[in-house]
Parts: sequence; structure tokens; C-alpha cells
Amino acid sequence: MTEVTKGSLGPGEAAQPLSPALARSSAFQPKPRARVFALNAERYGLLVIWALVVVVFSIVLPHTYATAGNFSTIFGSQAPLMIVTLGLLIPLTAGDFDLSIASVLSLSAMTVAITNVNDHWNIAFSVLAGLGTGLVVGAINGILVTSLDLDPFIVTLGTGTFAEGLVFGISHSNTISGLASPLVTLTNANFLGIPREFWYALVGVVLLWLALQFTTWGRRLLFVGRNRNVARLSGINVRRMRTGAFVLSGLVAAIAGIMYAGTTGSADPSSGQTFLLPAFAAAFLGMTTILPGRFNAWGAFVAVYTLVSGITGLELLGLSTFVQQLFYGAALVVAIAAARLIGRQRAMET
Repeated sequence: MTEVTKGSLGPGEAAQPLSPALARSSAFQPKPRARVFALNAERYGLLVIWALVVVVFSIVLPHTYATAGNFSTIFGSQAPLMIVTLGLLIPLTAGDFDLSIASVLSLSAMTVAITNVNDHWNIAFSVLAGLGTGLVVGAINGILVTSLDLDPFIVTLGTGTFAEGLVFGISHSNTISGLASPLVTLTNANFLGIPREFWYALVGVVLLWLALQFTTWGRRLLFVGRNRNVARLSGINVRRMRTGAFVLSGLVAAIAGIMYAGTTGSADPSSGQTFLLPAFAAAFLGMTTILPGRFNAWGAFVAVYTLVSGITGLELLGLSTFVQQLFYGAALVVAIAAARLIGRQRAMET
């Protein structure tokens, strides 16, 4: 193709705009080096921000922030949030919301505490009972949403509210403390200077990453989330995939509740709801990194600890604890906006 320049136009001829096909041709695409830089900035930008947050607060607060004890607390204390965020990613990947996940965490933790402390069950059976609550709530969510074709937002809001009321009912609005020491030790004992619960959460990140990225189930779940009609025409059982996503979400939330009970050695009926906004903020913020445009486990991991690192630094500077709500709320809005922009950009590229 001969390139048309301004000098090659005859008298009275005007330059014509490039056709869409020509504009998309390789001659008019960004240079490979610039394109690679842009992709890397998009994928790893949040990771760089996390590093900068840590460096800045370490310089400003060298005796309180930049300590092994502080970093151990940051990593260990946020493990339940990391786990519950992983559970949230599963239905989100399938295109569904699960607003009951924080209530399931509370119900699972309270079930373990009551059966172990009040009813004197062996801690192993109490843990199984806690896992069962998550499976039951997840199954109810999945059946109501898929079999009756109800809005998942409304259904999970209702089941979550019911579960939260149940927590207050069975506990009589009291904190139940004195959990069996094996669960507390298994959760809080250090490994390489960091509480074991962080390593459990890290294993969960790896497992979900492998499942979503390299298994048929993960690819089908993503396909369902992208276009259910096309997925159905391709032979995928969309109803079963969505129901299974809710069941897994409930199970993972129950695991987070058990871990939270082990971390504190007790169960507080009102503590679970503090996880809902941070989990959504981390899930959507994680969608902007590592695998931009997709809910992904490693992105959620980076998002959780970026947010927590920043909040911890601000609190050590003397700001009130309400900064958490401001931080998480702003992060959620920014993350959703960024995810939408990334989606539009990718749609234009294709």
C-alpha cells in the first residue's frame, strides 16, 4: 500500500480520514515496546502501589510501621478477609453477587463456638458443623437464584439478613469465648515469623488460581459469567455451574468464619458484617491487576494487602478507626470505575 502524504494530494483534494480497517492495521498500532510497557503497567501497577505504600510508611514511621511485629500482624490478621474474598470471587466469576457471605462467616464462627463451648462438642465435630452451615446457605442461595430465576442480589441479601438474625438468636446477642485450644493454636501459631492463618490463606489463593486458570471447571465458570446464553448453547449446564458457585462460596465463607473464630478464640455476633465491604473492595480492585478485566485470586491477594497496608499506616499516624470505612468505600468505587474502563478499552481493541 502506498502511503498518501499531504504533498501527494492534487489541487482541491482533501485528505480523507483513515478507514477503520486501516486504522487497526499494524502500521498504525502502538510500537511493540510501548505496548508491552502499557500492558505491564496495567497488570502490575497495583503491586507497585503496594510497594510504594509500604516504603513511604516505613520511612515516615520507622519505629512502629517498619517492624517485623507490625508486618506479622498485617499478614496474619487479614487472613480471614483474604479467605472470604476468595469465596466471593467464585460467584462473581459466574456473573452473580453473593451478599450473604459475611453473614455465613458469622454463622459458621458462632456455630463452632456454641457447639464447642456451650454444648461441649469435640472441636473437630464443631468445625464440621460450621462447614455445614456454609454449605446449607450456599445451596439455598443457588437453588433460589437458578431454579426460580430470582435476582441474586435480592436473594443473597435476604438469606444473609436471615443468617445474621439467626446468629443473634442462637447467641442471645452475646460473644461466646473459650474455644478449644487446638483450633486457636492451629490458627495462631507462627510459621517463619507469620501466623499460620496467613499461610492457609496463601494456599487458598494458589488453589483458586489453579482452579480458575487451568481447569475445565474454571474456564466454564468464566464462560458462564461472560455470556450465559452462548455458554448454554455450547453445552454447558449453566444452572449447575451457578448453583455450584454459590455452594462453594458458602463453604469458603464458612472456612473463613472458622479461621476467624480460631484467630480470636471467640465468636462475636456482630463482627462478620465488617468483612462485607472490604471483601467487595478487594475483589473489584483485584480485577484491575495481574489479569485485568477478570476476577482473579492473585489480584485479590494484592488488593487485600495493599488496602490493609495503607489503612494500618494511617491508623499508626493517629487517624481514627473510621478511616477504614472511608478507605474501603473509596477503593470500591474507584475499583469498579477502573474495571469498567478496562472492559471498555478491551472491547474497543477487539
